[in-house]
Amino acid sequence: MDKNQQTVPLARLNKIKDIGVYFDAKLDFQDHMHEKMNKAYMMLGLINRNFKHMSIPTFVALYKSMVRSPLDYCCPVWSPYTKGDIEALEKVQKRATKLIPALKNLPYKDRLKACNMSTLHYRRVRG
Repeated sequence: MDKNQQTVPLARLNKIKDIGVYFDAKLDFQDHMHEKMNKAYMMLGLINRNFKHMSIPTFVALYKSMVRSPLDYCCPVWSPYTKGDIEALEKVQKRATKLIPALKNLPYKDRLKACNMSTLHYRRVRG
């Protein structure tokens, strides 16, 4: 090392974003999950405001492209393992399937069957 070069200590970070995933010191990915769920709810609000009377195929196309794909991104890295985290993510899809007027009063499992979709937890386990 030259005499003119000085060493600079590195700053400690609480979290960092890499490949689109928020990593923290404990590797529990809470910040990442909250960020993704907030964006998913914002997209659901956008869909709900702009598509009042949508059919099931229209909803499925919008949901898969605008809401579910960001929730599935890099899920092998940050996949939730606690029951509370799994239920919090599943709540996004439960709310989304209630946006279809024809399916609003059906139970969640029946709404998924009508849309030909599986639960988010099953997709992560299968993937």
